[in-house]
Amino acid sequence: MYPMTKSRTSLMLIALSITLLGSISIGLIQESEAAKGQGVPLPQIGSNKVCGDRLCSESASNPVSQKERTVETTSEDVECKSNEGKTRTYYIAADEVEWNYAPLGINQMKGQEFNEDENVFVENSSDRIGSTYIKALYREYTDNTFSKLKPRASEWQHLGTLGPIIHAEVCDTIKVVFKNNSEKLDYSVHPHGVFYDKDSEGAEYNDETSASNKSDGIVAPGQTHIYKWTVPERAGPGPNDPSSIIWMYHSHVDSPMDTNSGLVGPMVVTSKGMADSNGRPIGVDREMVSLFTVSDENSSNYLCDNLEKFTEETCDNEELVGDDDFAESNLMHGINGYVYGNLPGQTVHKGEHVRWYLIGMGTEVDLHTPHWHGNTVLWNGMRVDVMELMPASLKTVDFIPDNVGTWMFHCHVNDHISAGMMSLFKVI
Repeated sequence: MYPMTKSRTSLMLIALSITLLGSISIGLIQESEAAKGQGVPLPQIGSNKVCGDRLCSESASNPVSQKERTVETTSEDVECKSNEGKTRTYYIAADEVEWNYAPLGINQMKGQEFNEDENVFVENSSDRIGSTYIKALYREYTDNTFSKLKPRASEWQHLGTLGPIIHAEVCDTIKVVFKNNSEKLDYSVHPHGVFYDKDSEGAEYNDETSASNKSDGIVAPGQTHIYKWTVPERAGPGPNDPSSIIWMYHSHVDSPMDTNSGLVGPMVVTSKGMADSNGRPIGVDREMVSLFTVSDENSSNYLCDNLEKFTEETCDNEELVGDDDFAESNLMHGINGYVYGNLPGQTVHKGEHVRWYLIGMGTEVDLHTPHWHGNTVLWNGMRVDVMELMPASLKTVDFIPDNVGTWMFHCHVNDHISAGMMSLFKVI
């Protein structure tokens, strides 16, 4: 249906490069010339204040800017003293589970059964896996016995395949007690943004570490490892950021295979003095997280298991495994692991301060443009309703919903719309 040939991929990459370079160059020239023409100096880094979904330089009488809250950003260094922050402990395991990308069994965007084109991705048959796959997911437990799953609160139901959200404040220490519940595969937890020693990196490569430290946090099946990450000022919000920003963690034994298998989670760091007792940003009523990625189940650690479990075929059928149509049926264009509007829990309230964190993952086809219908968001001082994501990119936006209703939230790339990268969110 949408085969990714080498020529098509090359054209996409060339077009993307030209678009990005052109946008950056034009934007910088226009901004500089406009400032010169009006005798207005360009904004100084570190001078911004964000009030709710607007810059504090905007009029507070703006009807969109209800319930404003001032969040100061600074370029001054924050020195973390020894034992100053809290140690926040999380018990997380890599669990092998069956995951359904379309649990409602319908295209919820239309409120109808899947049509022929949509069934390319979700219909199960003798030689098609369908919408349910064996995956490895990060799941949170109550303690180090890993005997009881920690219930996921209703506000986080929308996380889907994402691991538990980790919150921390600048100067804190994050402690992740990780158990690998896989039967056969090594896994790890590799963080972005924070500070770590080699035994807490979760990635093994030729880094000249000693033999005693060579594991680098790679965890064998059934084993447990403790990762310790500190949160210096450089891991927190920068001069133009709001009071909290998004990082992520993922398995990095075989990063492409591990992330396609499902091992990705969000991590939020809040500025020093701007977090509550749980490490969450003060003055933010609702936090949302969205991962946009084409999960390539052909490049998952569980392709052969999925064939044996859900079809009448096995990986011994090399003709099937190498077939383009079969490969395409396993490209799941999801938001948090859901397709065609099956994502639950995206409900916000009119007038509340919503902070929405965006994560991109994947490969060269994973250029995503998340778009909110009916509302706008503020990013880096700019008002937008579409953002840009690339693999491993991380964006944080703020908005105050003012338009009650049920709205689309989707990737605006045409192929991705057709393949199901769409969801609904409600403003009540």
